[in-house]
Amino acid sequence: MASSQPRPHLDERASQETLASLAQLDPAPIESPYDEDDAAWQSASDPSLKTPSPLAGSTTSSMGLSGSHHGGHGAIYYLTRIQRYSSYMIPVFTSIHFVNTGLIPLLTASVPASETYLLQARELYQTTLSEPLLVFLPIAAHVASGLALRLVRRSQNIRRYGSGEKGPALRPWPALSWISASGYALAASVTAHVAVNRLLPLWVEGDSSNVGLAYVSHGFARHGILAWGAYAALITTACGHMVWGAAKWAGVAPTAMGWSGTGNKVLDKKARRSRRRAWWSIQAAALALTSLWAAGGIVVATAGRADGWVAKVYDNIYDALPLHI
Repeated sequence: MASSQPRPHLDERASQETLASLAQLDPAPIESPYDEDDAAWQSASDPSLKTPSPLAGSTTSSMGLSGSHHGGHGAIYYLTRIQRYSSYMIPVFTSIHFVNTGLIPLLTASVPASETYLLQARELYQTTLSEPLLVFLPIAAHVASGLALRLVRRSQNIRRYGSGEKGPALRPWPALSWISASGYALAASVTAHVAVNRLLPLWVEGDSSNVGLAYVSHGFARHGILAWGAYAALITTACGHMVWGAAKWAGVAPTAMGWSGTGNKVLDKKARRSRRRAWWSIQAAALALTSLWAAGGIVVATAGRADGWVAKVYDNIYDALPLHI
């Protein structure tokens, strides 16, 4: 006679284990700005991940993003690589610039003593050939590819989920990460910096050979509030973007931690603690670089106005600015 005791469901234990395992997963946002980047880099480094599904192939080809009609690479694949490889050239210039505008003024505590090193460094990155290769082209490619990536992803989101004209739809624009936001702010700061320190002297004087650290000091003395604000924005965004960008390329930047680094979306406590330590470590590195660069910058900013005919040259240049601060 069969036992009357109720038999447990065969899938009860498996269901509980599945539920427990799902609770440990780190929820990633649907609109993560790095999902397709990471997938592209993984497929490039691991050939076993390159097996495309028929649906994926039809999606890319239907949007016109496929490199060929037989499953070639799409626009995101190439734009991601342009953005990454262009950033490898930028540290060459920024390292030299950091030494000459931050480290050497800090060590010498003198603008005249630091000018010699700056003039020597210009022979490396301010020639007809080196300036476009080390400065303008890498920065332009990095910024342009980043903007193009956002436009392509927006187009993909609209095609996949709709634009919201005929009903509710997801936000078409990709989520804006801290690295991207600081990059756009840095692009604006760099543009203003180049306009004042490179283009304006060329426009007014036809030459920028007299422009150096003393020119910057003169500008701080004339336009203190504006100069301090612009310098703080430039140094903060530059150091933060470069340190976090390097951490991203190295694969050590934590994800799903939010802007404040709390990591409330990470359910696993151990993973949250590990990512929080990484978050604070990267923030500490960015703060250390910012402080070191700013310490040398303060020496330049507080040196005061130039004297003699050089002061007249600087005044003529700064007078061309539409400022009354």
